[in-house]
Amino acid sequence: MQQDAGPPPVRNWDPETDDTLVCRAVRDETQDVKTFVFAPRHPCLFRFKPGQFITLELPIGGETIHRSYTVSSSAARPHRLSITVKRVPGGPVSNWLHDHLKPGDTIRAVGPLGEFTPGVSEAPRKFLFLSGGSGITPLMSMTRTFDDLGDDHDIIFVHAARTPADIVFRRELDALTGPGRHLRVAHVCEEVGGEAHWAGFTGRLSLPMLGLIAPDFKDREVFVCGPGPFMKAVRAFLEEGGFDMSRYHQESFNFEEMAAVLAAGAPPPMAAPILDMPSPTGFRVEFAKSGKVFTCPPDMPVADAASAADIRVPTSCSQGLCGTCKTRLIAGTVEMNHTGGIRKREIDQGLILLCCSRPTSDLVIER
Repeated sequence: MQQDAGPPPVRNWDPETDDTLVCRAVRDETQDVKTFVFAPRHPCLFRFKPGQFITLELPIGGETIHRSYTVSSSAARPHRLSITVKRVPGGPVSNWLHDHLKPGDTIRAVGPLGEFTPGVSEAPRKFLFLSGGSGITPLMSMTRTFDDLGDDHDIIFVHAARTPADIVFRRELDALTGPGRHLRVAHVCEEVGGEAHWAGFTGRLSLPMLGLIAPDFKDREVFVCGPGPFMKAVRAFLEEGGFDMSRYHQESFNFEEMAAVLAAGAPPPMAAPILDMPSPTGFRVEFAKSGKVFTCPPDMPVADAASAADIRVPTSCSQGLCGTCKTRLIAGTVEMNHTGGIRKREIDQGLILLCCSRPTSDLVIER
């Protein structure tokens, strides 16, 4: 008796060939945080590690802007992928996503990519997750994935927020602490806000407070994500507390913070005069749109030389990983050593990553 062959297997999402996501849902998490749920344009499965990120390619203000966001959904649910985004004053991309992206819209994306992940282990491990604000997203993806897979890891999850109303995923995290699970959650708020009967920790996360929440923190592997000052403070008090920093991992994409700083204090963007700056120690680099010109030594990434010349270039990972600084090379040649933030067909189309490209001739760059 001949049996039916059955439906063909669903293929996996291939970042080299797939680049269009369809927004399936937009969910309010707090007053200024939304989750955007995406599916592939054609049926396929996302295969990623919890803690990885995707880079969105967004048409904003007549330009194409690249921004990376860590995935907040479970890696064990491959049919959908979500990011969770906090609105940032002056942040052009987060505000655009909040105000414009709706179910049914399509956007282009690269990834998932990234090395900020706990990896896979059959043996139970002890983790300490420390997050501030929207830095909760990669740690939430790890927690959701462990729970979906039934992994028996011992996790203490500490999340810092401004007020109880600003705690992202509060109800879900508390629900995941139920019977049979090895997850403990502690919320830390700077202020009680409108929740007069707040029973959690109040103030800023500190070493004495961490000692109360996780007395065995020295025995754990620590993953940290949040704003720059939060991670700097955490790193400092962990070192003060004698933590073995070889088991410390952190990640943050801070371009929205930079955009906010620019919006608050920097002069408005305007075309600068082209300056003739020949130099025997480097190559001439011209940004065609802004008209800015600077010199880049042959052993220095273009983004670093731009920064040294006080020219702001949106960058984040500085390792050729996230794709934030992707732009078109109009003329000249570079040596580019990237780590996955750009696809071969994009390179063939003349795109480069400024953070990992060193000039081998004078350059004209579309920026």
